[in-house]
Amino acid sequence: MVPQTLPEARLQIDALDEQIQKLISQRARVAQAVANIKQQMGDTGNHYRPSREAEVLRRAIERNHGPDGGPLTDETIARLMREIMSVCLSLESPLTIAYLGPEGTYTQAAVQKHFGDSVTARPARAIDEIFRDVETGAADYGVVPVANSIGGLVSHTLDELVHTKLRICGEVTLPVHHHLLSMQGDFDGLTKIYSHAQSFAQCRKWLDARLPKVELEVVSSNGEAARRAAAEGKGTAAIASLQAGRINALNILASNIEDDPSNTTRFLVLGKQEPEISGNDITSVVMTAHRNQPGALFKLLQPFAENGLDLTRLESRQVRDSVVTDYYFFVDFAGHAADPKVRAVLETIRSDAAFFKILGSYPRAVM
Repeated sequence: MVPQTLPEARLQIDALDEQIQKLISQRARVAQAVANIKQQMGDTGNHYRPSREAEVLRRAIERNHGPDGGPLTDETIARLMREIMSVCLSLESPLTIAYLGPEGTYTQAAVQKHFGDSVTARPARAIDEIFRDVETGAADYGVVPVANSIGGLVSHTLDELVHTKLRICGEVTLPVHHHLLSMQGDFDGLTKIYSHAQSFAQCRKWLDARLPKVELEVVSSNGEAARRAAAEGKGTAAIASLQAGRINALNILASNIEDDPSNTTRFLVLGKQEPEISGNDITSVVMTAHRNQPGALFKLLQPFAENGLDLTRLESRQVRDSVVTDYYFFVDFAGHAADPKVRAVLETIRSDAAFFKILGSYPRAVM
């Protein structure tokens, strides 16, 4: 019943809040029961299941379009459900997630979007350190940037993926908006701007048009850029997120300075597990073709087309320390390696490749 007066509306909200709280508590108790059941079955590892999380979020979004759907956007519904799942999962098995620090980086924002706030976020100083933290067990999972719609590939991540034993367990897509931040209140006297190389690439046109004479210094992350701008004070600025600005008490000199308003960064979730089939999955592989064989790359890609597997990404990366020019080819396609049809295709490609490695099969990002 739609309330007609303010007191009626407030009474109805209070009653709904009580119901919501009871249901969330009930869900949490069931989550604890799930943890006990898994322990009795001998499952003593962490209880995060990427395919199950993706399934729950997709169902929540589907319900938002059904007869009981309301005025909230799909993104809002997904965020609310993710936080509820995050809290409940923390009761089953608290997670530690390594990310590219310090606080305030876009990678930390990707952690929060994918895992919620009820995890321990562990900042790392470099991408290779994130891989090591997960490999050694210092973190349960790691989140690393892999590509940006403007700045392109993150080469350090690709290099590490070739050699690691970790698997890609998930992906996160994050709209990225850059802001010029400083201790001072205007552009006057700015001599240096700190930021990550990717952020400079994503804001190149804006910087060339408005601050062409200011020195640009590359640092390890946007969070580090904000920290340095705060420490050095007037004359310096940083390109970073609003969160980094709040953490370091910086003023906003300009907002949304990225050259493309649809600027998006893709992140990968790294772990030791093999996610189950979720019904909407991506498989990532890396391979090299045999040298000096005409049509070698075509031969590797042909089985995808012949078997109706949709390629969603194809990127090349030169092999480091190669005497001659060899390239790794990174391929993403729709499907899961556990599917018999997909497995047969991958075995065909493996037999024709000079080097071949499955990086992971994982649920496609829900939002």
